[in-house]
Parts: sequence; C-alpha cells; structure tokens
Amino acid sequence: MVAELLGDLTRAIVDRPEAVTVKPETDPEDGSVVLELRVDDGDYGKVIGRGGRTAYALRTVVKVAAAHREQRVLVDIVDD
Repeated sequence: MVAELLGDLTRAIVDRPEAVTVKPETDPEDGSVVLELRVDDGDYGKVIGRGGRTAYALRTVVKVAAAHREQRVLVDIVDD
C-alpha cells in the first residue's frame, strides 16, 4: 500500500523513525485517499527539506506508486 511506502521513505530520512505515523483517510466524495504524515517536531524540517524539495519528492513518489494502482493520493504533512 502507498501509506506503507510513505512511512518507509520517511523513516529512512528522520532521526526518530519510531515517531513517524501515516494515517490514511478516504474522501467519500471522489474516492481519493489523503495520507496524513506526522513526524517528531525535531524531524519536521528534514521532511520538508530546503525549499520544500524533500516534501515534493515524497509526494511525487507516492503519487506515482498510487497511479500504478489507479488511485488518487494526496500527502498532507501535519505540523502539530
């Protein structure tokens, strides 16, 4: 599943991989899946990256993987 892919990729780049959670939610209107990604406060900058490049790359990989399954996926990086 794409949620597992996002979690695995994120755990590989953060300092506290045990704090990474991915919560999938399905939108009943259009059937798309929203993945809420949460990380430790200290790792938030690593997930976003300089200029948002890391976040953009994570979203791109997940969207491509979802497209192969004919799904529509949005990644929401949640800042608590």
